[in-house]
Amino acid sequence: MSIIYSKKYNLHNNPNHIENKNRTEAILNILHEKGIIKHLEVYKPKRAKIDDLKKVHELHYINYIKEFCKKGGGYLDFDTYATSYTYDVASLAAGGAIEASKLIINGKKWVYSISRPPGHHATKNKAMGFCIFNNLAIGLENLRNKFKNFLILDFDLHYGNGTAEIYYEDPSVLYISIHQDPKTIFPSCGFIDEIGKNEGEGYNINIPMPPNSDDNDYIWILSEIIPPIIDDFKPEIILIEAGFDAHKRDPLGSINLTEKFYAWIAKFLRKFNLPIMCVLEGGYNLKALKYSNLMFILYSNPELLGMDQFSNLRILDGFKEPKKVKIRVKKLYSEIKSIISNFFKI
Repeated sequence: MSIIYSKKYNLHNNPNHIENKNRTEAILNILHEKGIIKHLEVYKPKRAKIDDLKKVHELHYINYIKEFCKKGGGYLDFDTYATSYTYDVASLAAGGAIEASKLIINGKKWVYSISRPPGHHATKNKAMGFCIFNNLAIGLENLRNKFKNFLILDFDLHYGNGTAEIYYEDPSVLYISIHQDPKTIFPSCGFIDEIGKNEGEGYNINIPMPPNSDDNDYIWILSEIIPPIIDDFKPEIILIEAGFDAHKRDPLGSINLTEKFYAWIAKFLRKFNLPIMCVLEGGYNLKALKYSNLMFILYSNPELLGMDQFSNLRILDGFKEPKKVKIRVKKLYSEIKSIISNFFKI
């Protein structure tokens, strides 16, 4: 695995806000602590240029963020802050996704941009949900000459409304989001009937999980949905909006995932033998965030799993696929299947 990271992300910081510099620092610290970092290729991002940002965002919005930050920053909405450094740092986070895309183009198989601020709530012309620029979308646009069909999987606690909106009419980008039921959480959208429109109809798939869903529920429903979709859609690359706030310790939600899920999802995605490009999204309990990332990164790297020094971290040893899941989750699957079977063989 290759990772992309910069200490300059720390310049976008509000110590009184849940989305602060401690998040990415926690991830890097545990990679050093466990001795994993020396087995990874580490790259530094460069700031995205305005022409890169314009591939996703409207110019007036880009200029607004730039001027807002020049004046010292403040709150862009009720929960999204900006500082005097935020335009530069958000451009750097977008640049992390661009660097990831370049590494993929050059033949890397699994690349992870550990960046902040996050991006999946950012629309073409609006910051929201702690997000300024839509990092993954900006990286995806840099891959257009290399690939034709893109699968985005977003497993953040929240629906990535920004990413979904950007590609809502685009049949070359299949967006799948598994998230907490939006009747119970921000951003109050991401229901199963939001399927895309016009040429993009059918290419937006939502899996709104009931509160208190756990590892078994997530693993079962993703195992039912993802493989047949990949077989039918035939993506050339998988892009991951990697949010870790569906962990049971996270303060923002009511989903009960553990580190085992994040190990499992990495192992699960490997079997499709496709290039994988990830960007960090949410995750606000530092202990949960760092250990979930540790497992996600470890299980992305089969060569690391085989090393004796990491044998005590193999939390999936003896793991069995779930056979029993909540009745509500089985019902949800049936409802989703009845919709998406109109577009894909499932």
